[in-house]
Amino acid sequence: MTTASGPRPCSIARTLDVVGEKWALLAVREVFLGNRRFDEMVRRTGAPRDTLAARLRTLTGAGSTASIRRATSTGSPRPAATCTRSSSR
Repeated sequence: MTTASGPRPCSIARTLDVVGEKWALLAVREVFLGNRRFDEMVRRTGAPRDTLAARLRTLTGAGSTASIRRATSTGSPRPAATCTRSSSR
């Protein structure tokens, strides 16, 4: 939204800058619903792997999601995503 003096600052506009793209919104949905596994997110959203990875990096950079490492049953760490406190307010 713009005014005569320039863009109107608002939280909705700032949010759209981060999640206003289809794959970003679907990534947020998956994290919100408790899905932490990247492969599962790809399967459930239908997003191309490289696109989804880029959107998750953008969300992490904006502080909306956090990338964490969780140990698998074999003991090897695996990346996972979770909502941050600021994104769940």
